[in-house]
Amino acid sequence: MSATSPAIHASMSRAEWAMLIALSILWGGSFFFVEVAVATLPTLTIVALRVGLAAPVLWAVVALTGRALPRTAHDWGQLAIMGVLNNVLPFTLIVTGQQQIASGLASILNATTPLFAVIFAGLFLMDERFTAPRVLGVALGFLGTVVLIGPGAILNAGNHLGAQLACLGGAVSYALAGVFGRRFRRMGIDPVVVAAAQVTTASLFLIPAAMLIDRPFALPLPDARVVAAVVALAVLSTALAYILYFRILATAGATNILLVTFLIPVSAILLGTLVLGEALAPTQIAGMALIGAGLLAIDGRVWRRLQHS
Repeated sequence: MSATSPAIHASMSRAEWAMLIALSILWGGSFFFVEVAVATLPTLTIVALRVGLAAPVLWAVVALTGRALPRTAHDWGQLAIMGVLNNVLPFTLIVTGQQQIASGLASILNATTPLFAVIFAGLFLMDERFTAPRVLGVALGFLGTVVLIGPGAILNAGNHLGAQLACLGGAVSYALAGVFGRRFRRMGIDPVVVAAAQVTTASLFLIPAAMLIDRPFALPLPDARVVAAVVALAVLSTALAYILYFRILATAGATNILLVTFLIPVSAILLGTLVLGEALAPTQIAGMALIGAGLLAIDGRVWRRLQHS
C-alpha cells in the first residue's frame, strides 16, 4: 500500500456525495434481493452468481466503451489481490458469520469498516492522515448505526464469538481493499476495468467453491421471482455499484468511500418507509441524525467554516 498515491480531496463534491448515496441504495437493495433468493438458493451459490453474472456485464461495458486493458502481469496480479480483498474474503466471512448471528448485529459489525479504514489510511496513505474531525465523524457514524439498528442487537449477541469475529474480519478486509484500491488511479487503470477484473477474480474462487459445496446443479430450477432477484443483485447491486465504488475511491479516498456502510442501513430503512409504508421509530430518527452529524464532520466543510468564523 503505497504512500505515494495521487492526492485526493478530503471533502467530497456534490457529484461524489450523490454517487455515494446512489451506491448506498444499490447495496442497501442487495439485502432485499438476497432475502428473495436465499429462500430457494444456497448462500455460496447466490454469492457466486452475483459475481459471475456481474463480470460479463462489466466486460461488455469495457468493450463497448473502448477502455484500455492492463498489459502487465504485475497489473493483473494487483487486480487479483483486489478481488480477494474486496469480494472473496469479505463475502465468505460475512456469509459464515450470518449463519449464526442476526442480520442486525452483522450490520453493526459491518459498520466498523470506516473505523478500520481511518486506521489503515492514516498509517499507509500520506493524504488521508488522522484528523480530529475525521475520527470524531467516524465515531459518531458508528454510534448512529448502533442507535439506528438498535442496541438490542448487541445485547442479544449471545456467545457466537467466532461468527462475530468472522463479520469483523469481513469489515477489516473491506477497509484494506479501500486502501489497497487507491493504487489503481496511480497505475492509470480505469475504474470500470478495475471493477470487471475484481469480480472476475472473485468468480474464479467462488464458482468452484459453490459447485463443490452447494452442488447447485442438483437443485430444482428457481422460479422467475428468484431469477429476477439474482439478476438484479448482479447487475445493479454489483456491476453498477462497483463502477460507482471505484469512481469515488479514485478521487475521494478510502475513508470517504467506506462511509457507505453507515448509509446502507439508512437507505434500507428509508426505502421501507417510502415504499412499504413502514413507520419510523424515534430511535431510528436519532440514529440517522447521528450518522448525518458524523458525515458532516468527516466532510470537514462545516468544521473549517466554524474555525474561520
